[in-house]
Amino acid sequence: MSHWRGIAAAIVAAALGIGAYGALLGGSSPAAGSAGEGNVRVNQVGYPLSADKRAYLMASVPAARAPFTVTDDGGRVVAAGVVGPDLGRWSPRYRHVYPIDFTRVRRAGTYAVSVGGPVPARAMVQVGAGAALYAGPIRNALSFYRVQRDGAAIVRSALRTAPTHLNDAHAMTYRTPKVDGDGAFKGDLSPLGVRVNAAGGWWDAGDYLKFVHATAYTDAVLLMGVRDFPAQMGARAGSADFDAEAQFGARWLLRMWDDRARTLYYQVGIGNGNDAIVSDHDIWRLPQDDDTYGGHDPAFRYIRHRPVFRAGPPGSPVSPNLAGRDAAALALCYQVYRTTDPRLARNCLVSAEHLFDLADTTPKGHLTTAIPFDFYPESEWRDDLELGATELYRAVAAGGLPRGLPHRDPRHYVELAAHWAHAYIHGPNDAADTLNLYDVSALGHGELIRAMHGRDGGLAVTRAGLLADLRRQLARGIAQGKTDPFGFGYGWAQYDTTTHGTGLAVTASLYDELTHSHRYAALGMRWLGNVLGANAWGSSFIVGDGRVYPHCTQHQVANIAGSLDGSAPVLAGASVEGPNSEATSGRLPHMRACPAGGGDAFARFNSSAVYRDNVESYSTVEPAIDLTATSPLAFARVAAGRF
Repeated sequence: MSHWRGIAAAIVAAALGIGAYGALLGGSSPAAGSAGEGNVRVNQVGYPLSADKRAYLMASVPAARAPFTVTDDGGRVVAAGVVGPDLGRWSPRYRHVYPIDFTRVRRAGTYAVSVGGPVPARAMVQVGAGAALYAGPIRNALSFYRVQRDGAAIVRSALRTAPTHLNDAHAMTYRTPKVDGDGAFKGDLSPLGVRVNAAGGWWDAGDYLKFVHATAYTDAVLLMGVRDFPAQMGARAGSADFDAEAQFGARWLLRMWDDRARTLYYQVGIGNGNDAIVSDHDIWRLPQDDDTYGGHDPAFRYIRHRPVFRAGPPGSPVSPNLAGRDAAALALCYQVYRTTDPRLARNCLVSAEHLFDLADTTPKGHLTTAIPFDFYPESEWRDDLELGATELYRAVAAGGLPRGLPHRDPRHYVELAAHWAHAYIHGPNDAADTLNLYDVSALGHGELIRAMHGRDGGLAVTRAGLLADLRRQLARGIAQGKTDPFGFGYGWAQYDTTTHGTGLAVTASLYDELTHSHRYAALGMRWLGNVLGANAWGSSFIVGDGRVYPHCTQHQVANIAGSLDGSAPVLAGASVEGPNSEATSGRLPHMRACPAGGGDAFARFNSSAVYRDNVESYSTVEPAIDLTATSPLAFARVAAGRF
């Protein structure tokens, strides 16, 4: 599924530059007397003590049975062996990839993995307790969401120095406009005459739009982390406590739902305009400029006063994907805050039940996600209703319920959850995807299995059936991995590679937790390692995590206020799109060239999948709130010893 988040398609394409990260890319150039080129690729965040530990040798010439050593910081050899069997060709330049397994290294420390033979190469790795290794990446993820905050309640930093979009507090609402084949609006917008407070929330990505679709998914995942991993993401996590951030997301979701009028608003701002309307994606600026941007020029009127789009008339059916995921996030809000903030929790649960009751269970045409729909072309919705019903079950079963709830019997919701799980499993998209914004069935299945408490009599699905469906999703990842020498469970030449890797890791860990097994633990850590540097490019695709990571994200704040070389300040914790089938290009005025000197340090590692760390390439280095959501959850699972 693609994310059409990048700068406006109408801008003129620019030539690709050439630059370098130099020695940071790891591996080696051909050494004197060597026959070819080799690179050692590792998980750059590190390997937990008792976990599977696999690195890779990527070689331009055969290197079968090449010797390797693992040495500690004192130069002592702690492990030695030969590389494993050839895993296949990566590209015409790199025809061989070999596994390097060093699982027997179980003492914390910094190690050098060195390979001899025809392609000598070397990389540094960390081994340690999962809690120590992954605490920093969890904190980084939290800092990313703090940067994405919109409104007055910003968290000041080198990247964020002023409140933003204060005009959203009294925004005009509009009907969803018609668009042409390119997503441009047909004519002007039609106001509804109703103003709402749409302030707050997170920007979606490198732009400044806000979507209920992405925010509800993101907040649900973060709230699960706060609830289930208090020592890693919750009250006992210290500087990695997501509690306030998850609450910030929930409060914005409540603003976008008028419970009294039973009306959902789903988007703030426009990404595509037309010849007479300038949109968010047409200009490059800091967000604090928007409230006065362009003075009184009417072309910029929807930059200064951002439109809020209504999902439908008051009391009308709500697109089931939005009804399900929004209800899930708000029901989780009740679970997490019912004792610490009872008023917020009450509002969340009442709104969640009302929203869920309005779900359109026979949708026709496009689901409601964004305008234009191509920004988020979602087709599956049964999984959202499963997750929403399951979280409502858990909320109602928790007790302490407010007055006025339509449904107070938790059995009502567990039966609905089982119904929608059955509908998903027997529907057109079963196991066609893995955990990400577009498919939350892994989370829904896991939550429903827990809700069953070992009893599934009389429900539309069984625990065994739900586990079998989780295995089908993991089997999809395993089958894909067999076509890739690095074993990655999602095709590199597609959108959203990074978040699919972290989502697969979460699913693997979740399955093992539910079954009290270690069936997928090694695979889960390898998939997580793939997005943290154990890949052809030798780069982590999460900013600030590892030694090599994106420096040139397509993110306006990071580009204008941050560094261009990876030094502070950076957009730490942001998961970018990752490798894709192509790298996009195009410039806007005020965009700082990045890399500053031009260049494409990763070009030599490309195959049919390409990765370009350049601000112009939204297809590879634009971050987003949904792309990042599963990374702190995956890291929390590692830190809690769930792999």
